Amino acid sequence: MTTTANIQSPYAALSGRTALITGAASGMGEATARLLAAHGVRVALLARRADRLAELAAEIEKAGGSALAVPADLTGQASVDAAADRVHAAYGTVDLVVNAAGVMLPNPIADGRADEWQRMLDTNVTGALRVIRAFVPDLIAAAGTGGTADLVNISSIGAHVPFPNYAVYGATKAALTYLSQSLRTELGPHDVRVTNLEPGLTDTELASHVDNADLSAQLDGMFEELAGLAADDIADLIAYTTSRPRRVNLRQVIALPTRQA
Repeated sequence: MTTTANIQSPYAALSGRTALITGAASGMGEATARLLAAHGVRVALLARRADRLAELAAEIEKAGGSALAVPADLTGQASVDAAADRVHAAYGTVDLVVNAAGVMLPNPIADGRADEWQRMLDTNVTGALRVIRAFVPDLIAAAGTGGTADLVNISSIGAHVPFPNYAVYGATKAALTYLSQSLRTELGPHDVRVTNLEPGLTDTELASHVDNADLSAQLDGMFEELAGLAADDIADLIAYTTSRPRRVNLRQVIALPTRQA
């Protein structure tokens, strides 16, 4: 007879691993950190907002998990280098990296908002590259000793489905999707898995970044019409993907609300 007591967690294989999660102060990053920590993963939390990170780390520790708050600005190389040093000093080798940090600033291209373009490029593309550069040696080392090693990049359905006024945001996410595809050719031979996750409409703080009243109202209408995903849904997909046997790479995951075409 099967009882609740002897049903193993579907994510049991995650226990004992060490994860680095960017964008951990809110949204998908925060939800992923909470879920992984609840299943025995030591989580290093990277984001700019030190107060939010400290609060999250304290909550995870209180629940019996292990968390390290590491304030960092992914748009600065020195900040990422310092963060990597802190993580390595506290936790040693990282075997799971989740690039969840991102910013979405839609506006018509004719508005010429070069400041927004640069911010999205620096965070969504170059920031992810800095993190990859800092921790790929860890992933290769972890896989080389027979462990499971994962790089998860959170892109967007906007990487290949065009939306008016989201051209630059979509371009940054298309770059991340292509980067993931290319990195599989480099890291796969080292037994490092690379997953590109493309969520559709998801309820996170990204919508609060929008400073265009018309586009903000449009987003609100989409949430009412399509019943968007929750950040916890994306965290669940990441936990599932990274808990598979090391021979299995779920390379591309597209997650949409059921009502979103």
